[in-house]
Amino acid sequence: MTDDLDLQVPQPALLFDLDGTLVDSVYQHVIAWQEALTECGIELSVWRIHRRIGMSGGLFIDALSRETGVALTAELSERLRTLHAAAYLRRHESVVPLPGARELLAHLHERGVPFAIATSGARHTAGSALAMLGLPDDVPVVTRDLVERAKPDPHLFLAAARRLGVDPAHCFVVGDSVWDLLAAQRAGALGIGLLSGGYGREELERSGAYRVYADPAEMLTRLEEVGVRPVR
Repeated sequence: MTDDLDLQVPQPALLFDLDGTLVDSVYQHVIAWQEALTECGIELSVWRIHRRIGMSGGLFIDALSRETGVALTAELSERLRTLHAAAYLRRHESVVPLPGARELLAHLHERGVPFAIATSGARHTAGSALAMLGLPDDVPVVTRDLVERAKPDPHLFLAAARRLGVDPAHCFVVGDSVWDLLAAQRAGALGIGLLSGGYGREELERSGAYRVYADPAEMLTRLEEVGVRPVR
C-alpha cells in the first residue's frame, strides 16, 4: 500500500542566453572583436576569440591581455569595447534566429511556462537580436548593463530568476557556451547546452549541462526531458 501524497511540484522556469542560443550571432561577434583588435594593432587568432565569446567584455579583455602580453589601459579597453560594438552593429542585419528559436519561445508562452532572457551583451547591441524573436511584452530581459558582473558570474541568471519570481533551483539555464553553464552552476540552476554556438557536446557536459541539444528546434521536440508541462 502506498500513501497518496499531494505534492506541489513547482513549474520549472527557463532562463535563456541570447547569442548562439536563440540567435545565430556568435561569429558576427567574433569578427567584430577581431576588427576591433586589429584596429588597435593587436593580433589574436579567430579561434582564441571564439573561445571567449559568452563571457563578460571585462573578463574577455582581461584574458586578451594575458594571451597577447599587451598591457591594456582603461582607455584602450574602452576603445576596444566601443569598436567591437560598432563593428557588430554593422553586421546585425546578417543575424537571424536559430532554427526553432521563435517557435520554442512561442510554444512556452502559449503553455504558460515562465521564461526570461539573460545576455552578456549590452542593450544597445542586443536590441536588434531581441526584436527578431517576437518576444511577448511580459518576458523579462536582463542585459549586461543591469547587473554588476556577467558570465561566468551568476548575476545575470539570478536577476532573471528574480524577475520571474522563481527560485533559481527551479530554473533551467539554456546556453551555448561553457560560460553559460558555469554561471548556471553558480546560480544553483540546472544547465542545458546547445551546440549552436560552436562548443562541443563533451565540453558542455563537462561544464555542467545535463542535457545537450543541437539547437532550439531539437529542444522543442524534447521538452518533456526538462519537465515542461502546460499550466493553463
